[in-house]
Amino acid sequence: DGTRTGEPPPPDYVAKIEIPFDHSDVQVLVDSMFLDGSLHPLAVHSVPAGMPSWIKAGIVQDPAALQALVLKGIDGLIETTPTAASSHKDWSEFAKRYGEILARTHGLPGTEGSEHLPMIRERIKTLQAQSDEGLRAWVAAKHYADLILQPVTKGPVMVHHVPRFLRHRRSAGETKVALLVFDGLAFDQWVQIRERLIATTKRFAFDEGTAFAWLPTVTSVSRQALFSGLKPREFDDSIDRTDKEESLWKTFWQNEGVNSNEVMYRRALRQTHQLDALEADLIDRRPKVVGLVIDEVDDRLHKERSKKDVAMWLGNWLRTGFVDRLFSLLLDKGYHIYLTADHGNVESTGLGRPSQGVIAETRGERVRVYRSEPLLADSAAAYPTTVRLDIAGLPANFMPLFAGGRTAFVPEGEQVVVHGGVSVEELIVPFVKVSYVIGTE
Repeated sequence: DGTRTGEPPPPDYVAKIEIPFDHSDVQVLVDSMFLDGSLHPLAVHSVPAGMPSWIKAGIVQDPAALQALVLKGIDGLIETTPTAASSHKDWSEFAKRYGEILARTHGLPGTEGSEHLPMIRERIKTLQAQSDEGLRAWVAAKHYADLILQPVTKGPVMVHHVPRFLRHRRSAGETKVALLVFDGLAFDQWVQIRERLIATTKRFAFDEGTAFAWLPTVTSVSRQALFSGLKPREFDDSIDRTDKEESLWKTFWQNEGVNSNEVMYRRALRQTHQLDALEADLIDRRPKVVGLVIDEVDDRLHKERSKKDVAMWLGNWLRTGFVDRLFSLLLDKGYHIYLTADHGNVESTGLGRPSQGVIAETRGERVRVYRSEPLLADSAAAYPTTVRLDIAGLPANFMPLFAGGRTAFVPEGEQVVVHGGVSVEELIVPFVKVSYVIGTE
């Protein structure tokens, strides 16, 4: 019999549950549950001869079965990609499944000569092109604008809803809340973080949802909306920088009756040695509301040429223990943790760099913002693959021009990982409640 590596015998009090795995309807469901993260592949000491193919999806050591499973998942996403007529909930659910598949694609074992890898790469390109086109059409059809005033009681639909949602949670009894903003974290990278924590600590539980970032998907627009609770046109004076985030965050909570000394904001967190100072601040100030920016992911992704490279780096960073220690530090002090991002990121290829149109963000290379209609029109004419979209909620003289497809405004042919544009990976970000597994507090 196969046995799970490092698995202790189950306690006597755990009730035995009979699952009819010999039933074909159950077997069909099993592989999809591995793809969406509901089940996790196991490392085993030995694999019995004649193992059925539907079981192999759950065994870490079988690269071919995992590749075939991922390929099946990609094809399933291609068949079920939402359209311009779909609801935002359809797009959110699609983004989660897409992130699960993409994370598994980046981590696939095997060599370049493996049977399924070339097909996986081609099908991923098809999926990306199809979902990008559908999402752009959905935004152009004004469905994105309809999200701005959505109710927040069940969860934020857009990132600027997050402060109001946290206010709702505080009134429901979660008096101490901590908002963790992982700058630039796409859903597939959240999946990698989650899988690492599940594999190593097994202490944390995750209630996963999504939120729509603001367009254009750059920090000065979307992260400022996230901390302020405002639409971008309501912070026009600081829309091209981030130095007002702390005051906007504190202003929101002061308007909700929280004393300023009970509200904390910290940014540029990325290394374990910073956590001692953070803990000392929490002990000294005892804030009720905490907002933290973890910017290591965004800083690093701009140095890589592919998301697979980002995934390799992220794995190394996670081994430092920063994330699990941060979670434990806050949970042990009674905070309810909510994790999100201001935008995600995509692999892109350079189409050239327009001389006009700047936004004060180091690497928002998938968009150029213009304050003048003639300048915008000139660049759109010079780069015919670009996309113009009217985005409700932006200042009237803040006009974005988006790079089309998976391109970026960098030197022609250059391979980069960037953000700023309209894609599932950039626009729909994780929104996750982090807690301890019951019994491990």
